[in-house]
Amino acid sequence: MPRVLVVDDQAGVRTMIAIVLRINGFEIAEAESAASALQLFADTSFDLAVVDIFLQGTNGSDLIAAMRARAPGLPVIAISGMTALDFLSETPELSDIVGLQKPFRPPDLMRAIETALGSVRPQGGAVARATR
Repeated sequence: MPRVLVVDDQAGVRTMIAIVLRINGFEIAEAESAASALQLFADTSFDLAVVDIFLQGTNGSDLIAAMRARAPGLPVIAISGMTALDFLSETPELSDIVGLQKPFRPPDLMRAIETALGSVRPQGGAVARATR
C-alpha cells in the first residue's frame, strides 16, 4: 500500500487529508513542520508527499527540494491557500509537481494524487498505522 507523507502546519488540514487518504487505502505519516517531515523522511521511505508551500518558518519549496535531493523521483503534491501555484510549472526542478489550491474537496485531492502517481491507486481498505 502506498505511503504518503502529509506536511502542513494546520492540524485540521492534515487531519482532513489523512482521513481521505486512509479511506482510499493509503498509509499516512503526518508532519507539522519541515523539520519533523525531514526526520520522518530520513527514517522511512514514501511513495508520495503532500506539502504545504507556506509552512510556519519554512518555505515548502525548500522542503520539497531537500526531499527530492534524497529521493529524486518522489511524486509531490504542493498545496497552498495563500498563493497561486503557477510558479511550479515555471521552475524546472518543480515542473513535475502537482499543485492543489486550498480549500479543496476530497475528489480534488484524489485526482491530484492520481495525476502525481500516474493513476496508480492502492487496493484494499483503511490503513492500520498513522505517524504523527
